[in-house]
Amino acid sequence: MLLLRPPPPTRAKRLWRLLWSDCPGVGVVRLRQLEGLPGGLDAAWAASPEVLARLTGWPASLLAAIETYRRRWGAEPLPRLERHWRGGRGVLLPGDRRWPASLQALDRPPLWLHWRGRGSLWPLLAGRQAVAVVGTRRPSEHGLLMAYRIGAQLGAHGWPVVSGLAEGIDAAAHQGCLSRSGAPVAVLGTPHQRVYPRHHGPLQADVARRGLLLSEWPAGAPVRPGHFASRNRLMVALAIAVVVVECPPESGALHSAELAWQQGLPLWAVPGDAARRAAMGSNRLLARGATPLLQPADLIAQLGPGPLQGRRPSPAAAGAAVLEPGGPAARVLAALGEGAGLEHLGTQLALEPPVLSDALLQLELAGLVRPEPGLRWRPC
Repeated sequence: MLLLRPPPPTRAKRLWRLLWSDCPGVGVVRLRQLEGLPGGLDAAWAASPEVLARLTGWPASLLAAIETYRRRWGAEPLPRLERHWRGGRGVLLPGDRRWPASLQALDRPPLWLHWRGRGSLWPLLAGRQAVAVVGTRRPSEHGLLMAYRIGAQLGAHGWPVVSGLAEGIDAAAHQGCLSRSGAPVAVLGTPHQRVYPRHHGPLQADVARRGLLLSEWPAGAPVRPGHFASRNRLMVALAIAVVVVECPPESGALHSAELAWQQGLPLWAVPGDAARRAAMGSNRLLARGATPLLQPADLIAQLGPGPLQGRRPSPAAAGAAVLEPGGPAARVLAALGEGAGLEHLGTQLALEPPVLSDALLQLELAGLVRPEPGLRWRPC
């Protein structure tokens, strides 16, 4: 049987939902209760405190907060609300055409999503055509490099990369995606107007310009520790697969892994140093049945090209573009010989680690070198 998507809400209905979504003490469950009252949200706004108490059974403290909120907006709030919310632009609500249906299947679906960036990415997220990459804020050098390479491989092959823009693995995955002109999608634990951590300002601006920032928290909302954990459910709900790069036993990335398993999504984990606490959680995922991710290219072999994959240049053309005479990639390829490790190349060529890592990645994507265990590369 064909399931038809319900029609989008009218403009007035959408504004009423925006208004009630911002009301103190009204969450998903209470908003549904209000929508189910005779006359819906607009009638609930006009109801006296006594009638609202009788219809909902809500405590007096909540009803007092609602009454204060209603007085602030007045009896005819929609014209003022439309100006305040710019007609609801930059906010996605359940029932909107671009709202991902997978979010409504969550135990705690978001009331709304506030966003900034490329709106054209929403249909892909609604179809779960993205890959989530998660991990610890305090990774090893190996974890950082793998996260960067994974983000770059996915970006180069047209897969939006969903992560949390946190320190460590999240940031490296977004940076790798951006390095290959990919589409990063950052699910924030803060309002998208706020930069956290503060030194991520340039990175957050790049993600907003070339990808998408989204948050369930409106501007001015207080930041609480639980907000960072709750975004895990959103990242998984927007993804077709989840990759855990490196994380300790208490990491929120393990919550993302559990959600992926519950939803039947493919789950990869990058093997890490067994002696490092930062990799104990991700290594235990391997023991429980997660697929080992030995090389970022294995993701593409399993998933195929992503929804943003354009016309790819031939290997010869890609190689010619990478091997600029005297450039870092050309120098690295010449220094590889029969094969060399990251530390040896860095010492021999006196290249900064980010420059060396990017050169190796360009060579790998162009099919000129292949990675080996132990952070080594060999010419193809």
